[in-house]
Amino acid sequence: MNADDLARRIVVRHREAGYLRLELPAEICHAAAAAVIDSSLRQVAGVYRVTLYPAQRRLAVSFDGHACTAADVARALKACLHALPEASVAAAPAHTLSVPKATALVERAGPALHDAARQARRAFARLRARIERLRQPKAAPGSLQAKLQPMLANALTEKAIVNFLNDLVAFYLIKVHWELISQRWLKDPVKYANAWLTIFYLVFLLVRYRKSIAAEAAKPVRVAPA
Repeated sequence: MNADDLARRIVVRHREAGYLRLELPAEICHAAAAAVIDSSLRQVAGVYRVTLYPAQRRLAVSFDGHACTAADVARALKACLHALPEASVAAAPAHTLSVPKATALVERAGPALHDAARQARRAFARLRARIERLRQPKAAPGSLQAKLQPMLANALTEKAIVNFLNDLVAFYLIKVHWELISQRWLKDPVKYANAWLTIFYLVFLLVRYRKSIAAEAAKPVRVAPA
């Protein structure tokens, strides 16, 4: 690669105080070249971030405008162009594993991997069975545990949790606004009519939601014929 030719093909895409973004030739957009460019530019006093995006052929350099200029960054980049390695040389691996050796390793590891997967499935099945037994413990008929189990099951349903959270939010809002309700809104309801309208609307939504749940729970369960 000719350094002068590469330098002429570098295009400035964005430039501002303390920042420079360049478009690089495709020949130097690989990992080995990026390492050399990063090392060279960081030697410039004031440069604190160098980022190369090979897929976009973009180089972004952030620097302290009081310590160096964009021209200093450009000169440092041009100076390192002659030392950039070729992409083919950089991509050559230091050690390779032949296909027969890799195949032999896979064949030897295959039974061990299958056995480990089988043991993991068994352990997971045992763990899931224990969790199910903890969630639904067996209780003697007529005992207190047997009587409380349905109540606990109903209390932990999604609807019960949503109802509890709705009540909690309602009580919290009352507590937060209690001073306003008792000291201002009740004494001058006309002046604070918008606040009372908001309260009535929220209560209406809460009551309607509770009625819809009660109506749904009262519906008879239809069993499909066999």
